[in-house]
Amino acid sequence: MVVHTAVPLGVEAPAVHGRVWYASYGSNMHMGRLAAYIAGGTPPGAARSYPGCRDRRAPERSIAVRLAGCLYFATESPVWKGGRGFYDPSAPGRLLGRAHLLTVSQLSDIAAQEMYREPGADLDLARVLRHGRDEAGGGRYETLVCPGTVEGIPVLTFTAPWSVGDVEPLVPSAAYLRHLASGLLESGPWAEREIADYLSACPGAAGHWTPRQVLGLLTERAERREYTELTGLA
Repeated sequence: MVVHTAVPLGVEAPAVHGRVWYASYGSNMHMGRLAAYIAGGTPPGAARSYPGCRDRRAPERSIAVRLAGCLYFATESPVWKGGRGFYDPSAPGRLLGRAHLLTVSQLSDIAAQEMYREPGADLDLARVLRHGRDEAGGGRYETLVCPGTVEGIPVLTFTAPWSVGDVEPLVPSAAYLRHLASGLLESGPWAEREIADYLSACPGAAGHWTPRQVLGLLTERAERREYTELTGLA
């Protein structure tokens, strides 16, 4: 599987033509979780139910992506009980993720659900496509970022308005790191060791999680799945 990198924005804003890449770097790397945002419902293990998108079709394609910037962990997640993932496109480093080819209305409705708003209105993408950034609000995941294009199609994602240096890092929980690690395994060609090295080096995790420990989380997940398949006990 090819890992795609985004071509930086030029002087002119890229054309949309009704489709965009939604770059997921957290929970929505998992197709099962993304399906709840699109079709509506409650993702596995979640307490919150999502209304879904106006357009409930599955993504046309999903690809592995590597973007400039970094993943970092900050602010307490009420679900995962530890730091949650954010993207700082201006920081040095790389971000690994999965980009889903969606319609503008689907991206808009996913953004609304991430921002705890009612879906139903298309986002105005003019500013983010022209400047690479547009703050819809001051809360978590209320800032739109366009790091560039893939195959001429804009890549868009959501993050916080602050940068990695503006907020206190917070250690992610084992459950959350396991979820991200397995999402990356599902998303692309990265080996388990590469994923463990990547996640353990992210601010918030660095100094608290070693590559060996993150690798152990993936091993625990595989063993648990094998046990469930053999016994039929969830």
